[in-house]
Amino acid sequence: MDDQQPGFDVIVIGGGIAGVSIAYELAADRSVCLVESEATLAFHTTGRSAALFLETYGNDTIRALTTASRQFLSDPPGHWDSELLSPRSLLQFAARGRGDTLEAMYSRVRTLTPDAELISPVDAATLCPLLRPERIDLALFEPGSMEVDVHALHQGFVRGLRSRGGAVATSSGVVGLQRKDGMWVVASADGTVRRASIVVNAAGAWADSVGERAGASRVGLQPLRRTIFMISAPDGIDADALPTLSDIDESFYLKPEGAQILCSPADETPTEPYDARPDELEIARALDAIGETTTLTARHVRSSWAGLRSFVADRTPVVGFDDTVDGFFWCAGQGGYGIQTCAALARVGAALVRGDSVPVDAVERGLRVADLMPGRPMRTTVDE
Repeated sequence: MDDQQPGFDVIVIGGGIAGVSIAYELAADRSVCLVESEATLAFHTTGRSAALFLETYGNDTIRALTTASRQFLSDPPGHWDSELLSPRSLLQFAARGRGDTLEAMYSRVRTLTPDAELISPVDAATLCPLLRPERIDLALFEPGSMEVDVHALHQGFVRGLRSRGGAVATSSGVVGLQRKDGMWVVASADGTVRRASIVVNAAGAWADSVGERAGASRVGLQPLRRTIFMISAPDGIDADALPTLSDIDESFYLKPEGAQILCSPADETPTEPYDARPDELEIARALDAIGETTTLTARHVRSSWAGLRSFVADRTPVVGFDDTVDGFFWCAGQGGYGIQTCAALARVGAALVRGDSVPVDAVERGLRVADLMPGRPMRTTVDE
């Protein structure tokens, strides 16, 4: 092999949580190189996450992967030098006239999240004094939801990858992907050329573009911008004792952050992949919605930012080998669930790369590999 073309078993494209987690798992028995276009890892979506672990969130596949990730996140191996989870209960509410929808949601999630319970508006306001009970029909309390230390989680995967002999290359945007003699030849913008038998496409919002460069068909990934902003917590309220508060119709959600409250309009604005910026109109809309349902009347935003949540039509990750391009493996479309599902999804993805059986704990929770495959039929509506 040409000394100017380093060789690996696997090249993983993308340094967000999807890329570093599957690279870590594969490095246990493969030579792996992770390549990232930015100068730092986790620059886009991963670094802008709201950092929540919610077992009632998402469709059946997402909930299976989330619950299967809990053990790892609760008791990570030695590459993690701090705890990853801290308590932060979740209170989801149904606005007036929407109680039946919340009851239907509860019937779907109760099996995998048995500690979740339906509570009255009055009890909800006891748990979250900011809430106006007369504005809601019903609430769902999830006492076991958690906050995730995203930076520590991501860095642990990076340390683990390196300790297993994996290489990490930043400022190495992929500009060329060519299959030649059973190997991928991967050219980066910095002029480096690397070779591997398998390429894992974990490029987040840019995954379809990477796929096209490799000669694969697009999977229909749609980046959606989400805005987040911070306001001051009201005087006389111990904000840190509050649960995360979320409208089941996603007009907004709130999460305490010390002396501040993280807010989002839960917007999903279709966009091209880019360095996302917050939407001032969405912030104004969220402040109005927050004022209608809670006692918060803030009009001053202390800071704001935005990230991209990238989904395919059925809002389920795309994980598996491409149907037509040899040695090209998709690991994309995690949307807003990448942090909470990463531990299980990386194990599942690594097993599929190796040709091994999918981890039993994920299957026992109802995960079906066919629901992850790139060529699957995708329904545009799913129960969530």
